[in-house]
Amino acid sequence: MNQELPESLSQEPKGSVLYVGNCYYNTWYISRALRQIGWKADVLNIDPTEGDQMFYHGHDFRFRYGTRVNALGHLMFYARALRSYDIFHFTGTWNLRFVSDFDSQLKGILPERWDIKLLKKLGKKIVYTNVGCLDGVSQSSFRTWLPEPVCEICPWQNIPTICSDERNLAWGKLRNELADYQVILGGNRKDYNDDPHVHEVPQFYCLDQNIWNPDLLIPSNYQLPIPRDTLKIYHSIGNFESRTQVTTTRNIKSTHIYIPLIERLKTEGHNVEMIFFHDVPNKKLRYYQAQADIVVDMLTFGWFGANVREAMMLGKPAICFLRPEWLESMRREIPEYVDELPVISATPETVYDVLKDLIVHPEKRREIGRRSREFAVKWHSAEAGAQRLDQIYSRLLQK
Repeated sequence: MNQELPESLSQEPKGSVLYVGNCYYNTWYISRALRQIGWKADVLNIDPTEGDQMFYHGHDFRFRYGTRVNALGHLMFYARALRSYDIFHFTGTWNLRFVSDFDSQLKGILPERWDIKLLKKLGKKIVYTNVGCLDGVSQSSFRTWLPEPVCEICPWQNIPTICSDERNLAWGKLRNELADYQVILGGNRKDYNDDPHVHEVPQFYCLDQNIWNPDLLIPSNYQLPIPRDTLKIYHSIGNFESRTQVTTTRNIKSTHIYIPLIERLKTEGHNVEMIFFHDVPNKKLRYYQAQADIVVDMLTFGWFGANVREAMMLGKPAICFLRPEWLESMRREIPEYVDELPVISATPETVYDVLKDLIVHPEKRREIGRRSREFAVKWHSAEAGAQRLDQIYSRLLQK
């Protein structure tokens, strides 16, 4: 771990924020863009595993774990950070933590979450980013979203160390007690997400518009061995093995629906091919996404994630179920986003007709792709993220 914090900016910064933990590549690109508009903004990678490194694009500091020297280094970094940053922005369930390795070395001598509570006591602002269905919402509550209980196709439903009513609600309670402001996108407002400190902030979930560029040059070793006139339907899932019922390919990404659907379309004479990828680093994955004609995603969850945002930034039409209740919830806070959203909503019952319509109407695909790129640049570019977070952080510091 780099033991030194960056030098001060040449001019007095608007404020300073430390992202404690990565959120995919979102925190990296926001921090770079915030620097461009006068903020001191850094990213600390606290992930103890290597598994998610394929989704991160950079960090300024990284914690190493497992020894007392590492743990002491974490504590020293924390002490310097108290003097160097006004805002601490965390991401992910149970990740409102800073020096957890130091705590484990002391075997619980210090109070739980003392490091975060001390931030609050010193007047630091704590921001948190929501990452999904189990973040502050019980499994029982999430199951009540219509039209069907999504949890039934999730292998995590019976793993209480990952998802359970008790665990999800305990986290939501702790999270809401500690965070001054919470970022969410998707309208899943039940249990602890139904709170005035939780806000729809699509701009946080950002990416670099130049890295995901519709005119991206494809290296020869990434070019698909599929004829140009074959329409390519792209589908992918990260952490495939842990999120999929292997014998049935059932998962939250609807792989079990798309595989037979594409085969049906092929038997009906449509010149289509499904291109399916999982667990590919997203800097490489974009080369395959860029060669797709249509991107297909979750048909029951109710919202979309990074895959569809990347597709839109690349100018691709994307299909995903948009839960009407969530759209209405979001409309109360960000109506323009909902009105402009170009993602095509479909369910397991309607996806055949929706996909076939796109297949036989290339001009429709091009028009939706054009609007998708414009939408993504407006709402999900790093510059848009920095502008929105600049507003949010500035208001927090005025309180």
